[in-house]
Amino acid sequence: MKRLITTLAILLVVMVAGMTALVLLVNPNDFRAYMAQQVEQRSGYQLALKGDLRWHVWPQLSILSGPVTLTAPGASQPVVSAENMRLDVNLLPLLSHQLSVKQVMLKGAVVRLIPESDRQRPADAPIGPAGSAVPSVIEDVTRGWKFDISHLQIVDSLLVWQQNNGEQLNVRDFNLRLDQTQPRQATLEFSSRISRDQRDLRLQFSSDMDITHYPRQISAAIKQLDYQLQGADLPKAGIKGQAAMTASWDSAGQRFSLGDIQLSANDSQLNGKITGTLGNRPLIVADLSSPSLDMDTLLGITETAGDEAAQQSQRAGRAPVIAESAPPDNADSPLNVIDGSLNLNVAKLRWRGIDMDAVQLHANNQQGLLTLASLQGQANGGRFSLPGSIDVRSPQTKVALKPSLQRVGISPLLKAFNLPDTISGELSLDGDFSGNGLTVAEFNHQWRGSADLKLDNAQFAGLNFQQLIQRAVEGNSDKVRGERSDQPILQQISGHATLNNGLVTFPDLSAQSTMLNYTGSGNVDLAKRELDINFGVTVTQGWQGDDTLVRRLQQTPVPLRIYGPWSTINYSLKVDQVLRLQLRDEAKQRLKEWMGRNPDNENRNDVKKLLKDM
Repeated sequence: MKRLITTLAILLVVMVAGMTALVLLVNPNDFRAYMAQQVEQRSGYQLALKGDLRWHVWPQLSILSGPVTLTAPGASQPVVSAENMRLDVNLLPLLSHQLSVKQVMLKGAVVRLIPESDRQRPADAPIGPAGSAVPSVIEDVTRGWKFDISHLQIVDSLLVWQQNNGEQLNVRDFNLRLDQTQPRQATLEFSSRISRDQRDLRLQFSSDMDITHYPRQISAAIKQLDYQLQGADLPKAGIKGQAAMTASWDSAGQRFSLGDIQLSANDSQLNGKITGTLGNRPLIVADLSSPSLDMDTLLGITETAGDEAAQQSQRAGRAPVIAESAPPDNADSPLNVIDGSLNLNVAKLRWRGIDMDAVQLHANNQQGLLTLASLQGQANGGRFSLPGSIDVRSPQTKVALKPSLQRVGISPLLKAFNLPDTISGELSLDGDFSGNGLTVAEFNHQWRGSADLKLDNAQFAGLNFQQLIQRAVEGNSDKVRGERSDQPILQQISGHATLNNGLVTFPDLSAQSTMLNYTGSGNVDLAKRELDINFGVTVTQGWQGDDTLVRRLQQTPVPLRIYGPWSTINYSLKVDQVLRLQLRDEAKQRLKEWMGRNPDNENRNDVKKLLKDM
């Protein structure tokens, strides 16, 4: 054991002595010109190292530098600048005074992908013949590069990217690690934070990359991607989840493919694939499916939040307020920039409190016109179909829909559109609607259309027409009384409705049930949140008492008006009109009987005149 310890101590002393001698004998500044020359030969970029280079021997033999910049030919700003750089080098090549780098680490770097950092054509450069190919951005950046560094690491850095529209996007806390495990095979780890418009996106992912045919082709398997999005106009808890997929890129045809997608967002999941091409006008084809998609959670919508102010309370905050509201503008809408198609199948979908099953969506976008060829599924015990189109080619979004419902529960629909859910039943509807905008507020103010509707098993919560009329009659007459029943009266209501900028008009409504029949007409003002509807209600069953009055009540509609704001709905019932008619008929009958018994009475002419005036 003593010999082993002695041997290890001797080896340690030899290594320390060798490293010390190497540091003293080899000056890292001797490699300064060599590194700059190698970078320029391989890429044309200029590497500038400021300050002296120095050794760092533990735990890894490294060369440390001060500020460093990498500048493209003719560029006014460097594409990469860093506070310091660390080069982990191999020991044995240094014995022959050769530099072999196995890892490059940049700390506090700024990566600029902006026009000022792009390669510039020299003023005296020859101009190629007309029609000659112009190198793509990827070819320009990667021309001449040979990736033969085992490890590349960028820590606590900033990426500045200027988009085509001139806006700059700052990617903060930029961390990148690239390890070449085998020739042309690499492992990539990335994390960053992007802040914009009071929203914060955090990303972290790891993937295996195949760069055998780089830069023409790249393929990768993204093993895990974690993200979290928080900020204005988002749910308070934000949107977070994970993803995994395979990805490939073909620079020649500018084609990409995302396959085996497994994406989670809060309580929702998406699976499938996305393919497409990039260029002046990208084309994207998506084929996706989902076992569960909860739009309420993703959009911060709750069933109890009835208006926009209440909905806002469920979100983290509002987007930046602009002093003067700008007119509608769809110039930056993705539909005006990207063409494509979407096939989406959702097993369970939730939107504004409506639970839907087996939802199928087939949509195509062409030059800003999105066609909903098919949007159908099951909801609230029935089926629905909602084909139509969304046009964003003009500043104002134009929508056209032709809904068709078959026995769909109406209560969740009323809640979804912020309407009083005082009526229940199964709605069947065929309509044609169009308008500006997609929000509920825009639907309540800027839509038009009409529909034929039928409501089966309808019930009015807190409003029993039969009991209202029976109690009013009993209060005005002691000749009849109504039968009390706690059983709900199920009605079938049918009619036609028109929508004109928030005003829903019912020109004719009719309803039948086992106990009563009625007709009605009126309107509902969605913008002002008030209604005014007149009914003629006939209670056909449930009367006891005077036979003549009962027959009258079973045949005569009683005027009923329901009106006022939704918060305090009023009603007016004119049952006294029916009773006055009954009294008048009884008086006529008795006068006629009197005339029959007194044919020679001198007051006969006066009685005839009275009958005529009645």
